[in-house]
Amino acid sequence: MNKSILVAVFAIGLNAMSVMGAQSILEIKNSITDDNIIAPESFETQTRLLEENFYLKNYVVPGIDLGASQTATPSEYEERLKRLPTEIELPYNSIVGNYINIYLTKRRSLVADMLALHSYYGPIFVEELLKEGMPTELQYLPVIESAINPNAVSRAGAAGLWQFMPATAKGLGMEVNSLIDERRDARLSSRNAARYLKQLYEIYNDWSLAIAAYNCGPGNVNKALRRAGGEGKKDYWEIYNYLPAETRGYVPAFIAANYVMNYYNKHGISPTVIKRHLTTDTVQVNKYVHFNQIAAVLNIPVDEIRMLNPQYRKDIIPGDYRSYLLTLPTQQCLSYVMSEKRIVDYDADRYARRSYVEPGENSEPELVVGDNGVANLAHASRQTANAETNNEIAQTQMSEKMVVKTHVVARGESIRDIARQYGVSATDIKRWNQLRRGKVKEGDKLKIEVFERVAPESVKVVTAPEVAQVSAETLRESAASSNAASPAATAAASASAAKPAAPAKSASASKAAASKPAPKAAAAPKATTYKVRNGDTLEKIARKHGTTVAAIQSANGLGKSTNIRAGQSLKIPAKKAAAKSTAKKRTRRRR
Repeated sequence: MNKSILVAVFAIGLNAMSVMGAQSILEIKNSITDDNIIAPESFETQTRLLEENFYLKNYVVPGIDLGASQTATPSEYEERLKRLPTEIELPYNSIVGNYINIYLTKRRSLVADMLALHSYYGPIFVEELLKEGMPTELQYLPVIESAINPNAVSRAGAAGLWQFMPATAKGLGMEVNSLIDERRDARLSSRNAARYLKQLYEIYNDWSLAIAAYNCGPGNVNKALRRAGGEGKKDYWEIYNYLPAETRGYVPAFIAANYVMNYYNKHGISPTVIKRHLTTDTVQVNKYVHFNQIAAVLNIPVDEIRMLNPQYRKDIIPGDYRSYLLTLPTQQCLSYVMSEKRIVDYDADRYARRSYVEPGENSEPELVVGDNGVANLAHASRQTANAETNNEIAQTQMSEKMVVKTHVVARGESIRDIARQYGVSATDIKRWNQLRRGKVKEGDKLKIEVFERVAPESVKVVTAPEVAQVSAETLRESAASSNAASPAATAAASASAAKPAAPAKSASASKAAASKPAPKAAAAPKATTYKVRNGDTLEKIARKHGTTVAAIQSANGLGKSTNIRAGQSLKIPAKKAAAKSTAKKRTRRRR
């Protein structure tokens, strides 16, 4: 009798336990507690950094703390979450409650900043989610991913509003390199996030699992499903204990974000006030251009361009590689299209990249080639004259010297016009003359620093008193009076010129020398050939070779044309030939 009663009681107990077990699985989402979860990195966001955002400083008045921290009871949280018009289930439990309380107490200022940022980025999130037919409550995933900061970078290397890892971003077709990081592009990253979440939902057919997989990857979710029992386990809260620590806090944080972004006004945080609306549009850029060039020509703050285009990591749009989109305030888009050439030309030399560099270029003074070796002879003479006593030589080593000129501003001239005239940048002219606004008026005197070429014959040599001074001019006369044109003869002339002056010859010797035939005239100066490089102009080439534009035009049959192309070979006339060519032109003009 007693035994049968015990068996019956035991059977009833087992049945009750099985019922309780079934209820605990259904109710775990509401009763779970966990002290070992890891909060998302967005909770560590420094509000001071967010407040430097150009949009926060110029377009909105962020939410204001109206008083002491105001939290609610668990039943109030649960009831309010239940009333939200969402497709995704947003249940309440103590972990969700803890996250809500953190947002409403320790991170109140962060919530205020995120509300302000959401006024700009939120419509972009919603638009891209709706295009993919996704629940709009997913617009609050960037709250826990990045605190709605497009420049956020995690410790693991995820970046942007939606915190994509580089491999995931590239797999979704986003560009990530030294200049471009499309993970930071608000619209493009939102579009790809919506598509990625849609793919995850199609795998699990459950939004909580799809959101968990977005955080830790499908592999970790599949592993948790297998460890929890495999077949039939299709709920995040059932596999909760088998998920990574950070993912265990991810879905509760997402639910908390939905709560605070919708019920902030219930807890003493004022709504965001928009000072002025920011409406934007995009233009296609297919030129290499720097933000500073755009800002200077269109009169837009560089910080605003950066805020609207965070995907350009170094303020550079490499449009010569492929076309890119540039986001600007709507009223400035047409201005960009109309002014693109001015923008690209503005301080072009400063922002241009070198496409060709000759090794060792500009490392030593450039010798003029094709001047009958005068410059080389000058260098050889210095070595010869100094060899015996090994005295140090003080000489000018540069082939160019800096000259400060004064320019008087003419009527209608701007700084950019003056900069082009002297081949310098407008920025340098402002710096030299301490001009803040960059405006000048007729009659203003401006200092201009330019470099002028130093001719070889003007280079002075200073040696010890006992060593004879040899100048390039002496060497030229020596070379002209020499009968032999061989290298040996030239060397001999150089050596003899280097020695101290010999005693005067006798009268008979002088007569004998006078009876000798007159020496032959020196050979005519020879022209050299120069291959045009990218960025070269006739003026630049003329300066470089110590000649004139007119001489180069005459030597190459260019007429008055200044058009040259990279790779073109030009004849560069020697200095004497250039001087004759210029003299002829002047004579013709006078006639």
